[in-house]
Amino acid sequence: MRKCLGGAGGVVARLPRMIRAAVDIQPACLGLYCGRTVLSVNGSLESYGECGVCPRGQRTDDNKICRECMESPDRYDWLYLGFMAMLPLVLHWFFIEWYSGKKSSSALFQHITALFECSTAAIFTLLVSEPIGSLYIRSCKVKKLSDWYTMLYNPSPDYITTVHCTHEAVYPLYTIVFIYYAFCLVLMMLLRPLLVKKIACGLGKSDRFKSIYAALYFFPILTVLQAVGGGLLYYAFPYIILVLSLVTLAVYMSASEVESFKDLLVRKKRLVVLFSHWLIHAYGIISISKLDKLEQDLPLLALVPAPALFYLLTAKYTEPSRILSEGGNGH
Repeated sequence: MRKCLGGAGGVVARLPRMIRAAVDIQPACLGLYCGRTVLSVNGSLESYGECGVCPRGQRTDDNKICRECMESPDRYDWLYLGFMAMLPLVLHWFFIEWYSGKKSSSALFQHITALFECSTAAIFTLLVSEPIGSLYIRSCKVKKLSDWYTMLYNPSPDYITTVHCTHEAVYPLYTIVFIYYAFCLVLMMLLRPLLVKKIACGLGKSDRFKSIYAALYFFPILTVLQAVGGGLLYYAFPYIILVLSLVTLAVYMSASEVESFKDLLVRKKRLVVLFSHWLIHAYGIISISKLDKLEQDLPLLALVPAPALFYLLTAKYTEPSRILSEGGNGH
């Protein structure tokens, strides 16, 4: 009898290990971004569903469990969103200036309207994002480049059936840009045509709406750019800002025939363009440094005027007519 009880006690003692073993031999959740959703929580115990795609606003943790995104975007995330928000605004301003003409007084009002459209669209975008009605947003932390392209990591356990686990692992940094562009487009179509029709009297009928037509082209281009290259832009945008600000400033000064400080002071518009490029250049430097160490990173902002100063100091030595004349004298 004692032997039977001893045998039964051994079986009871082995039960927890058997239960743990049964849990351990459950089918593994394959795929880099597949996870199990939490069905219910009872105290410290959780029950999970089958392995699959995580709901919107969640991503997998290290144990392949879908967890809700409750973190706040860090400084670099906000700088990225600021860059994506600036793109349509800068393009608006460029095409408004391009098609307004030198004698048109409507350019300033259109610039202000474009700024109002993009600012309002940004506020609306934050208000409709989780938590709704607040300018605060919650997000998932970006860990690596593949987080932006989860559709490329759907597993095929038997090499026939594909388990679709595509979701926004970088929530909401990917989709929030599309929402912002949609608001920008709607506000532009509601406000800009009325404004242009009222104040663009100095332009011909065919030129009045060209800046709006240009936006109807570049918004789809920006949308495709975000859809395909969002992850690449996230890591490369600080360097893109620096390169583009340098190139566009050099092109503008060359086209405007600015060769000295005196040429800059002739027209206020040139100073506005110069200071705008300096702000963008500073934005790129801040995005690279992230201002993690203020005592080391803030002095880098002193380099902002350096490219413009270098151009002004060396422009007279690169004048094509001077080079040709000196070459002729040499012969």
